[in-house]
Amino acid sequence: MGNNGLSVHINADAEQVWRMLREPARTAQWHGWESDALAEEISQIYYVGVTEGADHLSLSLAMGDVFTLQPVADGTVLTMTRGKATGEWAPYDGDITAGWAMFIQQLRFALERHPHAARRTIFAEGMTSSSRSLWEALGIDTGWLPETGGDYSLQLSTGAQLQGKVWYRSDTQLGLTVHAYAEHGDGLLILAEQAPREGIRPAKGAQLIASTYDLGAAAYDAIAEQWDGFMEQHFPEG
Repeated sequence: MGNNGLSVHINADAEQVWRMLREPARTAQWHGWESDALAEEISQIYYVGVTEGADHLSLSLAMGDVFTLQPVADGTVLTMTRGKATGEWAPYDGDITAGWAMFIQQLRFALERHPHAARRTIFAEGMTSSSRSLWEALGIDTGWLPETGGDYSLQLSTGAQLQGKVWYRSDTQLGLTVHAYAEHGDGLLILAEQAPREGIRPAKGAQLIASTYDLGAAAYDAIAEQWDGFMEQHFPEG
């Protein structure tokens, strides 16, 4: 899978993108995943020690990361320039970059597909000493997946049948829109592989974030149980 980088084209004007960065309730619809700590995390990242560009086209975060918005004819190009993590965060710099890659794609999805809807997320992660990749464990042959924007249909090893479009691809991440993850339209599934890192992660890791919309409790719980079961079976460590 090719390199994605930390720049995305969003089919929305710069004012809409800016509001997603500067209104906490909107930021909560794309940043990270639901948790008791999400509101505090958003407050710390987006409001403590930040600098807004006078033209509302740049936002500098306290740790040195900078969002830049470039208006173009058909939307906005959002780019994050990473600052270098220091101190206690330095060992996690690669993981932080990978996390931002996921979150920026979630921002694009929220604006383009569900700009006024509330998401409900499923998050799972784990590690394994197995040599199998995340894609192998799921039964996904990435060589046969279409390029970004192409239609796909997958039968996962979990038994789930997923259909939608390839949202994005990188060497370690795969984003898929999923019809079954929303009552109307589609939801978003992001899968990520993590390499072992000395002092941080002793074994190969995997993460997933599923953003669902307007599902009933039974449908949501079934998806959550499916992914929890997959992680317990294939990435049970950690």
